[in-house]
Amino acid sequence: MASTDPQQAPSPAVVLITKPNCHLCEDARDAVTRVTAALGLEWSEQSIDDDAALRERFAEEIPVVLVDGVQRDFWRIDEARLTRTLTRALGTGH
Repeated sequence: MASTDPQQAPSPAVVLITKPNCHLCEDARDAVTRVTAALGLEWSEQSIDDDAALRERFAEEIPVVLVDGVQRDFWRIDEARLTRTLTRALGTGH
């Protein structure tokens, strides 16, 4: 049975899609790290070099941030927007 307790809500899945030798990816990695650390969240990274479907979908938009599978930002990551998105996903924002 699923819990209706908001304290038990799963954390949003934050994924940064990158490629090797990408200076924007380095900046995005730093931004995602700062935002998720401030909110106590974890995140993961996937390279388009490791996944043909990701490469086909995002090749011209790297880096890309996905939150729960939805593209939320690309190229230059807006930390304020990512914070708002994750806060809403956590159910703590209004």
